[in-house]
Amino acid sequence: MDIDTDAIDEAVLALLHLTLHDGNRAWKGHDWDALGRLHARGLIADPVNKTKSLVLTEEGLRESERLFRHYFERSRSRKQS
Repeated sequence: MDIDTDAIDEAVLALLHLTLHDGNRAWKGHDWDALGRLHARGLIADPVNKTKSLVLTEEGLRESERLFRHYFERSRSRKQS
């Protein structure tokens, strides 16, 4: 199976938006390979530590919100149904 890791990374980053707290922290209960790739892209701080949450960079915050809205926000037509 040929897995699209870019799509997985987008989904993980969008889901991190759901658990945002303290401004730029999110719970890190996601695939470690995906978190490593997001860190390599500069979207999150190094997730390897003893805390249960990770820090999103400014770019990561913007992109997580954009992706969350893209994948999970209902369009006007779906809201009215």
